[in-house]
Amino acid sequence: MPTNRSHEREVGAADQSRAAAATSPASSGRRYLLISPCRDEAEHLPRAIETVAAQSITPARWVIVDDGSTDDTAAIVRRAAEHHPWIRLVQREDRGERRVGGGVVEAFDAGLSTVDLSEFDYLCKLDCDLELPPAYFERLMERFERDPALGTLSGKLYLRYNGRLVHEHCGDENSVGPAKFYRVEAFRSIGGFVREVSWDGIDGHLCRLHGWIAGSTDASDLRIIHLRRMGSSHRSFWNGRLRWGRGKWFMGSAWYYVLAVSVYRSFERPYVISGLGILLGYLRAALGRAPRYKDAAFRKHLRRFERRALLFGRQRALRKLERRVRMAGRGAETSMSG
Repeated sequence: MPTNRSHEREVGAADQSRAAAATSPASSGRRYLLISPCRDEAEHLPRAIETVAAQSITPARWVIVDDGSTDDTAAIVRRAAEHHPWIRLVQREDRGERRVGGGVVEAFDAGLSTVDLSEFDYLCKLDCDLELPPAYFERLMERFERDPALGTLSGKLYLRYNGRLVHEHCGDENSVGPAKFYRVEAFRSIGGFVREVSWDGIDGHLCRLHGWIAGSTDASDLRIIHLRRMGSSHRSFWNGRLRWGRGKWFMGSAWYYVLAVSVYRSFERPYVISGLGILLGYLRAALGRAPRYKDAAFRKHLRRFERRALLFGRQRALRKLERRVRMAGRGAETSMSG
């Protein structure tokens, strides 16, 4: 696990946080830890704090990692910690700009290094530009309690457009990157998150490789409002799509699968560009001989899933993998859908 860094400092009293965790409803098998890497989130952070504080079961602890913000992010967290003793602030030096992908995981690891993970049952990497339903974490933990094979799960992401909710298309084979809720045992078994742009795709496949089920579900009580479209927070949407393609190269996706993904995503707004950016990012990484994830067993597992997804459909391929996990004997025969 990550180690402490000398330039990071915690804000808040540790004894107050421990006391809050001990009296929280989350203390009896439902102790969950939130870690939120963030930078310059003053616009959306107050709403995120409001919805977490309103949860039917509050976190045992919420570590918010200010990754060198130049706005009021740190001040907002300090004010919130005065009212909610389970909130802690970890501050890191300004590296000059927001670093997505590996930089996000680095900031996450910095927050993780300040806690004893054995004190918690669940762990969630949570972005600071989200609105959550009032019983979001309670409903997730109920699903984990019913299904011992479940390693990571999330709801689906939605955007608000002209007063209505629009689904941000995310595959069912993984928990969504902005809100990855993990059973601590499963998180430890995969060795944590990979410090690369495709970390939030790699982890779900690693879960299945290590005998856990990973997924997301569009249940009405688990729908998350994303206050900012995925891939739009760093430079531009186009840059985000190039980054997506580069991540597909790193994790080891086959060219034919990336081509299929690019065609599918071309029907999202902005049309054509949404898919073209992914394909171009992948090709640039391939032609530039960019590094790839070195785990041969992982790459073999990933390519097998991609072939089956193309031949039989992603849902059918995913269900087959889940049946294999259950047959290995980790958990009960309980569906995670719906």
